[in-house]
Amino acid sequence: MHDRTEDVFTEERPWGDFRSFCTNETVTVKVITVRPGQRLSLQKHAHRAELWTVLDEAPMEVTVNDRTWRAGKDEQIWVPQGAVHRMANPGTATARILEVGFGHFDEDDIVRLEDDYQRS
Repeated sequence: MHDRTEDVFTEERPWGDFRSFCTNETVTVKVITVRPGQRLSLQKHAHRAELWTVLDEAPMEVTVNDRTWRAGKDEQIWVPQGAVHRMANPGTATARILEVGFGHFDEDDIVRLEDDYQRS
């Protein structure tokens, strides 16, 4: 599956604009909220890829495979199917990411490689 950040577009209207992330596809959409000092498990999925968009000014630390960086507001991150990934909030304010999952969604598809909360 190709990098879906290339498909995102903004459409101008008289009242403002909208941003489209996908059209006429089977997807799962979530807003993930990460409290200050917390992080999700280091994980991967066999059956879906994800497109993340950072929603807040608070920086979100993201890892995709061997790269880790601080992603700023409105930054889009492509997480390919099978990629090792994680998001963390190193800041002092709550941070959110819009997640669009492409492919079959099932919470049982999470393979946790590291987890701060001792989940398997």
